Amino acid sequence: MVKLFQRRQNSLFGEILDWMLTPLLLIWAITFGLTWLVAEGIARVPFDRGLGHNARALAQLVQSDERQVRFQLAQSAHEILHADETDEVYYQVLGAKGEFLGGDRSLPPPHDDEKLVTDELRMRDDVLKGTPIRVAYIWVRVQTPDARPALVQVAETLEKRSVLAHEIIQGVMLPLFVILPLAVLLVWLALARGIQPLNQLEDRIRNRKPDDMSPLDESVVPSEVLPLVSSINDLLTRLQDSIATQKRFLADAAHQLKTPLAGLRMQADLAQRTDANADDLKQSLKQIGRASMRATHTVNQLLALARAESSGAPVAMQTCDLISLTMDVVKASLPRAMDRHIDLGFEGPEDTRALIQGNPTLLKEMVRNLIDNAINYTPSSAAHPGVVTARVSGGVSMGWLLQVEDSGHGIPLAERERVFEPFYRALGTEADGSGLGLAIVQEIADKHQAKISLKDTHPGQAQPGACFGILFNASPPSTQ
Repeated sequence: MVKLFQRRQNSLFGEILDWMLTPLLLIWAITFGLTWLVAEGIARVPFDRGLGHNARALAQLVQSDERQVRFQLAQSAHEILHADETDEVYYQVLGAKGEFLGGDRSLPPPHDDEKLVTDELRMRDDVLKGTPIRVAYIWVRVQTPDARPALVQVAETLEKRSVLAHEIIQGVMLPLFVILPLAVLLVWLALARGIQPLNQLEDRIRNRKPDDMSPLDESVVPSEVLPLVSSINDLLTRLQDSIATQKRFLADAAHQLKTPLAGLRMQADLAQRTDANADDLKQSLKQIGRASMRATHTVNQLLALARAESSGAPVAMQTCDLISLTMDVVKASLPRAMDRHIDLGFEGPEDTRALIQGNPTLLKEMVRNLIDNAINYTPSSAAHPGVVTARVSGGVSMGWLLQVEDSGHGIPLAERERVFEPFYRALGTEADGSGLGLAIVQEIADKHQAKISLKDTHPGQAQPGACFGILFNASPPSTQ
């Protein structure tokens, strides 16, 4: 495809213009060539007819008897035959034995391999003295026994034919030279008119306010642009939801950080009282430490949730051993569980690797949040220790199931869907936390295309507990 307009960036207007004008120019060039060929054919017909008429007229002057062939042309007829002011005219008459009877001796004869047919007018192109000529010739039957027919030839140069062909071409092509720029202009105007709805759509989008996420009006755009506008509207809807989620997240995060920061300020003010004794100062420092730890934990969970959501992009995956990851998190959580008098344990198949495709960092973060959540919401004391168990079960055929169960108060059915929302905390609980742990678990499970479930650990008991389960697809043997 010939590019009429070179651009640094692709232009829809330019692309359509190229595809419309290039075929138009090609058709114009083909028309010029065909017109030339047709003009030459048209210019040849009348002159060939006149040349043939002269050849037949001369053939009628050929007379013969049993002894000889005679040809005689009056001087006046000879002058008329050569009266052409533009072209040179030649004639030649040869007798039954090839003897010269009149005309121009230099006129070349027909080809020797040509079949002789009497009284049939024939035409051919030839060359005389380096000049192209057109020849009309006819074989005349004679009465001489066993003799060849006499030959009559009339030839002329091609100047008149060339002049007429040029006049025909000029008459046909000159209007085309006028029509072509007009056609280009009309194509340009029509294309500019046809692409105007796109320019109007661009203006409507450009003139929008930054906070305007309302859908574009699909009723005023052409049907060809409708899929694009629908896609933009879908993008605007998702963007509006994302912005709303971010605003809600930031508002909730700010609210959650206010409490520990306010506690830090209050304890600092108490420690600075003039009547504060050493015990009061020690208690204030203890509260400051607890509030700072809570603020740090909230910030870390906010960062973990942001990292898990991270623009919806796929995370880097590799083959991981779910059993090994879970055991590492359990070991790291043992000191905290022991401080709260909680029996933390792990159950899983021995001498087996639970291979899945996942991101080790995110998977450890998920298991850590499940275990921290279980520890926070499991009542425990030295006399009545709570129980938290991490379990891995399943196999290659059915996938691997990670479960973290506790012996706490459990989660009512009405709240089981909401516990995975950011900052949501079940009513009636005084456990430390920001309400982000299960939201992080949900996000990481979605990243790994895992199914999450929630049920009672001991259904029907006073403290049914909660059992969180996450089902992973097993890694295929080829990736092990």
